[in-house]
Amino acid sequence: MNARESTVVILGGGPGGYEAALVAAHLGARVSVVDRDGLGGAAVLTDCVPSKTLISTADFMSQFETASDLGVHLEDQEGDEVADSVAELPAVNRRVLALAAAQSRDIGGRLHADGVEVLRGTGRLLSASAVEATLEDGSVRRLTADVVLVATGATPRVMRSAQPDGERILTWQQIYALPELPEKLVVVGSGVTGAELAQAYLGLGSEVTLVSSRDLVLPGEDADAAAVIEDVFRKRGMEVLGRSRMAGVTRTASGVVVSLEDGREVEGSHALLAVGSVPQTSGLGLEELGVRLTESGHVAVDRVSRTSVRGVYAAGDCTGVLPLASVAAMQGRIAMAHALGDAVVPLNLRAVSANIFTDPEIATVGFSQKDVDDGSVDATSVMLALATNPRAKMQGIADGFVKLFARRGVGTVVGGVVVAPRASELIYPVTLAVQHGLTVDQLAGTFTVYPSLSGSIAEAARQLHQRD
Repeated sequence: MNARESTVVILGGGPGGYEAALVAAHLGARVSVVDRDGLGGAAVLTDCVPSKTLISTADFMSQFETASDLGVHLEDQEGDEVADSVAELPAVNRRVLALAAAQSRDIGGRLHADGVEVLRGTGRLLSASAVEATLEDGSVRRLTADVVLVATGATPRVMRSAQPDGERILTWQQIYALPELPEKLVVVGSGVTGAELAQAYLGLGSEVTLVSSRDLVLPGEDADAAAVIEDVFRKRGMEVLGRSRMAGVTRTASGVVVSLEDGREVEGSHALLAVGSVPQTSGLGLEELGVRLTESGHVAVDRVSRTSVRGVYAAGDCTGVLPLASVAAMQGRIAMAHALGDAVVPLNLRAVSANIFTDPEIATVGFSQKDVDDGSVDATSVMLALATNPRAKMQGIADGFVKLFARRGVGTVVGGVVVAPRASELIYPVTLAVQHGLTVDQLAGTFTVYPSLSGSIAEAARQLHQRD
C-alpha cells in the first residue's frame, strides 16, 4: 500500500490511537481521529497521569515521615514540633486535573501540527473501509478509509452489588471530584490500581483498609516483591484484609459499609472500587462486520495488531493484550507500520517493562520467578536486598531488592525485578539487557556510579557469572 495515497481512520484518541495517528501522518497518510472523551484518553485524563500525579504528592509527603531517621527535626517558627501533615485534597485534585488537561492539549498540538484531523464524537464501522462518525453537534459524517484502527480502551468494571455513586462509592476515575480527603477509605481490590491508590491515600492522610481476595496484595506480581509491599503497607498503618472477598457495598447515613462474603462488615467514610476493567467494544459494529472478539469482549489481534478482518486493526486496552499505555502505544505504532508498508517488528511482550507506582515501586521485565519455577525458562536467579547498598543507606531506604534472571549455561539476561524508590528508572538497564540479549557478564562489566542504587544491578549480575 502506498502510504501517501492512503486514508486512515482511528477510533479513540488514547495512547494507542494518537501514537498511531502520528506514525501514519509521518508516513504521509491522511489521518482522522474520532475521539469521544478527550485526546490522551483515560490514560491521560482519568487513569495513569492523574493517579501518578496523586501518588507523587503522597510520596513527597512521606519524606517528612522519615526525616527524623536522617537527622532532620522539623519545627515551626515558634520552635514547636511540626504536626502530621495532611493534604488539602481539593488543591491536590485541581493540580492533578490541570496537569492531565495540559498533557491532553499537548497531544492535540502535536496532532494538529502533523495535519491529523480530530473529530469529537463517536464512531461505528459500517464496513472495513467506512466509518460513520456521530459528532458532538449531532451531525453525522461518513469517513472512507483504507485502514481502520480501533483503540477505544476500557472502562472500570462495575458490579451490581457495588454501584458507584460518585460521592461515597467511587471508581478510580471518580476520585478527583472528592471535595475533601476521605477520613476512612476502604479500597476493594489489591491489584495494581487498588494497591497504588490505597497507599496514595494513606500517604495523603486517610485511614485506609485494603480488601484483598488473595493471600498477598498484587497477586499477579513477583511474590517476593508483593511481600515487601504488603509489609510496608502494614508498617505504615494500613489495615490489609487478606483472603477477603467483597460481597457488596452500601451507603449509610454518614459513609459506607463493605460487606464481605464471610459475613464480616467493614465500615468507612468512602469506598474505592478497583475490581478490574471491561473493554469498550460494544456498539462499534465489530461483531456485525465479523471482527472476532474474545469471551471477555476484547478484540482479538495478532502481534502486528491485525484483527480477523482485513484492513481493520486494534490497539490498547480494548484488545486485552496487556493493560499498559506503553503497550497500547506500541501496538498502535506497529499497526500503522504494518498497514502502510513500513518496516515492522512484531510486538514482543517479553521485552515489556512495567512498573507499579507504590512506595517503593515495583518494576519488572522479561521472564518472572513463576516462569522459572514452573519450568517455562531454564534460568537461575540472584536477589540482593537494597539494605546493603551504600546509596540506599544514605537515603534511608530500608525496603527493596534487585533480582535478576539469567539463562542457565549461557548467562543471557532474561528477566528482572527491581523493588526500590524510582524503580521505574532503574529497570531500564535490565530492559536493555533483555531486549538485546546481553549476558550477565556484559551487564556486570559496564561501569556504574559509586555510590548508586544501580550498583546493585551490576552486583547481582556479577553474582550470576557462570564459569566454564
